[in-house]
Amino acid sequence: MAGFSSYFRVVMTDLKDKGFATRAVRAGQVRTPEGEHSEPIFPTSSFVFDSAEQAAARFGGDEPGNIYSRFSNPTVRTFEQRLASLEQGESCVATASGMSAILATFMGLCAAGDHIVSSRSVFGTTRVLFDKYLSKFGLQTDYVPLTDLTAWEAAIKPNTKALFLETPSNPLNEIADLAALSTLAKQHDCLLIVDNCFCTPALQLPLLFGADIVIHSATKYIDGQGRCVGGAVVGDAQRVGEDVFGFLRTAGPTMSAFNAWTFLKGLETLDLRMKAHSANANQLAHWLQQQKQVIQVFYAGLESHPGHQLAKQQQSDFGGIIAFEVEGGQKAAWKLINAAQFISITANLGDTKTTITHPATTTHGRLSVEARAESGISDGMIRLSVGLENVEDIQADIQRGLDLL
Repeated sequence: MAGFSSYFRVVMTDLKDKGFATRAVRAGQVRTPEGEHSEPIFPTSSFVFDSAEQAAARFGGDEPGNIYSRFSNPTVRTFEQRLASLEQGESCVATASGMSAILATFMGLCAAGDHIVSSRSVFGTTRVLFDKYLSKFGLQTDYVPLTDLTAWEAAIKPNTKALFLETPSNPLNEIADLAALSTLAKQHDCLLIVDNCFCTPALQLPLLFGADIVIHSATKYIDGQGRCVGGAVVGDAQRVGEDVFGFLRTAGPTMSAFNAWTFLKGLETLDLRMKAHSANANQLAHWLQQQKQVIQVFYAGLESHPGHQLAKQQQSDFGGIIAFEVEGGQKAAWKLINAAQFISITANLGDTKTTITHPATTTHGRLSVEARAESGISDGMIRLSVGLENVEDIQADIQRGLDLL
């Protein structure tokens, strides 16, 4: 199916020289004969062929064209091409969720007996996927501290297939040295796979620092308004365009046309939103740092953060996620969270609305106590996804909780 997948997943060459904001609005769109200005939604399960010969040619990969929306839908294709353009990758495969993007990547690229080295500070459900489910198929995973390059190298084995990480990490905002990890991966003939959910391509381009594959939960900042669930894998034409796509075509963790259209609308404002999220979060982090009830603030935009300088080199800004720890453990954290009047208590992030959650009992609640401790998730930790409300109002809503501690 080389002809088929390359047809649907090559970045539009006529926009490669355009700026990020232009590509976020324009890349990937192919107008129909109707002459529509906005991208159309194609809510169809299948597509009609002109003849039996054409159907055979498309199924055989000899002729490009739509076949079945499990793996070929024009609206999804537009989203894939646009995100690939923004990440500066050759190919993109859109999936039903961020977790299905991770699943499709490892099922498409790994075999029984392969080994993965992952940072400890990944999303809790990702660790469950590795340890409980992918392990059933003979995929082994070891975990290392994100910022310890020596530990990464020591964990690599002859059968290591990939290094996997999130940077910034969830929720501590730890920053990985992408260039150093890329060098290490190449020395050991393994892949570097980076979850770019927190930054998006508006703030960070892992492929330019040597990553082989970028993974997204489009549910978060790419949508930006908490409307839909989706994911994506970006990389080269072979690994992503053929191998990961092959898994999606067969297994079907597919993005719907409606969700793809929603994400396209999200991409149009991504650059503006990420700048605004970053500005609000930066102001809020500095304010939190001054509060006596707060033990520590985890935000790479703070000069006191150990990853601050590296983040400045790899990112154009610091993003909208803040974690902070309060005195009094879980009881105090819950008291602060419950005092919020308009901040949403939800584990989702990347929304225009500010959200707040307690990682130890939500996003990382399925991990063992030991695993949470290894990842630095304390009982007194709170995670904020800073939205686009007036920052003074966000601050006042948090102050209500602080006043109770």
